[in-house]
Order: sequence, then structure tokens, then C-alpha cells
Amino acid sequence: MPFVLTVDQRGGRVDPDRVAGALGVLADVPTVLRFERTAGGEFQGVLDDPAVVVSVVLDLARSGSWSIGVGAGPVQTPLPGSTRAGAGPAFVAARAAVEAARRRPARVAVRGTASTAAGDAQAVLTALAVVVQRRSAQAWEAIALVAGGRTQVGAAAELGITRQAVGQRLAAGSWEVERDLRPTAARLLARSLG
Repeated sequence: MPFVLTVDQRGGRVDPDRVAGALGVLADVPTVLRFERTAGGEFQGVLDDPAVVVSVVLDLARSGSWSIGVGAGPVQTPLPGSTRAGAGPAFVAARAAVEAARRRPARVAVRGTASTAAGDAQAVLTALAVVVQRRSAQAWEAIALVAGGRTQVGAAAELGITRQAVGQRLAAGSWEVERDLRPTAARLLARSLG
């Protein structure tokens, strides 16, 4: 069973359109049905890997520009050629989730076949979204280098700062917290499928 993400641009009526840019960034994400604009400032995609869902949610949450709904459950098969033509409980759940996300502080919501697990997944994804939204540019620099495979010493050399300063940036950005919680979020999403 897949996951449907329904994503709506916040302030879409007054802010410039960000959907085309987001779709360009998401073009390389492995999907069951690719991300497509569904209406106005909204787009949708179907994924089958909960770890990828977590990554997409956090990448989108980082900017604070989106309300993100995750629906977990079955979809009608055979799958259509377009996400816009998809149907089934996961699509209905994603619609309910994006509506709920609009009212939540971190703008992330999960609805699924197993509602308790979906609520748990939502809680962890919300905490992670808050972490990534509050990071400084300096923390993001250090995290990008370390996540890309550099040691703290290597990151320090590239940034022109001490290894201790890199460690401080990673700590201030809650990098270890994110690393620990990502697999938890993915497991809870998988459980939300029922």
C-alpha cells in the first residue's frame, strides 16, 4: 500500500507560485506516481517508501511554505498514468491530512488506515518539521557537509572554522535528534498503513 502526499502552498493567492520549482526539485524522487500539480497551488504524488516520504516532508517543511498532508492506505488499482486520476482511501486520507495540516503549527498532518500509528507518525514528523524550520543557515551549512559524508574536521576545514564550531552548529541544529527520529518516523508511517 502506498502513501499519497497532498501539498498546498501557503499564501498561494498572494505569494508567487512555488509549485513549479517544487516539482522540479521533486522530479528525481522515486515515486509510484510522479508529483503533479492538481490545482492552483497544490500538488500530489504517490510514494511507496516511508523513508522517502519522511525526506520529502522534511525537505518541504524546511521552507515553511507548504501545508503537507500524508495519506496512508490502499489506492484503486490498476494505477492510472497520472496522479490526478488516482483514487482510493489513501487519496481521501491525504486530502483530510492536508486540510488538517493547514491548521497545525508545523503544517504537517498524517491520516492513515491505522489511526493511532498515523497520529504517532504525525507527532514525530511535526517535531522534525519544527527542528528543520528553526535551523540557522550556519547549522544547515555544517549539516549539509556532514550529511554528505565529510567528517567534522573536513567540514571545519571547508567552512574555515574549528571542529568544535562545527560540533556546536550540529548541536544547535539538532542534527543527531533528526538522525535518530527519521527512522522512527518511517516505521510509524509504515504502521499507519494498518
